Amino acid sequence: MTLSAQALEELTGSLADRLYVQVANWHLYLGDAGLAAELASECAARLDQGAAVCARQALESVQVSIGGGATRLPLARLLPPGQLRDLEELLEPYC
Repeated sequence: MTLSAQALEELTGSLADRLYVQVANWHLYLGDAGLAAELASECAARLDQGAAVCARQALESVQVSIGGGATRLPLARLLPPGQLRDLEELLEPYC
């Protein structure tokens, strides 16, 4: 399934404002971290699989550089569990 440019932009905005990575007690929203557009693109490529599968696979495929690029982790490891449910809710209307 492909999204229109406008729908992809709306999804990116929703992800940027609602989802965050958590390090210790700090929350860094995906828009501020520069990760929202990449996650939206990964989600858009998987929407035909349903929101739950799409969310999990997209979060695993986005790699986040840590420590100046010395280490890369899947975005899934940096989001608290509640954020996965939020992502699934955001994707439902697009699936």
